[in-house]
Amino acid sequence: MTARFDAIGLVVSDMAASVAFYRRLGFAFPEGAENQPHSEAGLPGGLRLMLDTEETVRSFLPEWRPPTDGGRTSLALRCDGPEEVDALYAELVSAGCRGELKPWDAFWGQRYAVVLDPDGNGVDLFAPLTGSGE
Repeated sequence: MTARFDAIGLVVSDMAASVAFYRRLGFAFPEGAENQPHSEAGLPGGLRLMLDTEETVRSFLPEWRPPTDGGRTSLALRCDGPEEVDALYAELVSAGCRGELKPWDAFWGQRYAVVLDPDGNGVDLFAPLTGSGE
């Protein structure tokens, strides 16, 4: 028997806000997903991003509570180039998303920025800097 990586699951406090946020980043959630207690978007390579409301999780784990000491999860999205990192960050922040780290040229050879999803999970936006060899 071999377990294989299949999905990333996030517990969300507001399904509509989370679906809207991830759709803005290009995740293809089905029509009506914002009104469901569980929703999935297919990812390249057959993986899935799964969103469950807090109520859904408490339906099978009644004692579950959201963490109170900050996010420990992040998703990393590779952009086509440094300019896309800047543009996507600006678009998200101007749409009301929380920016955690403005775009900068990181010492590890990437244009790098972080926005937060509606529940405070980090979403890293990055692209190799020209000539970085990544």
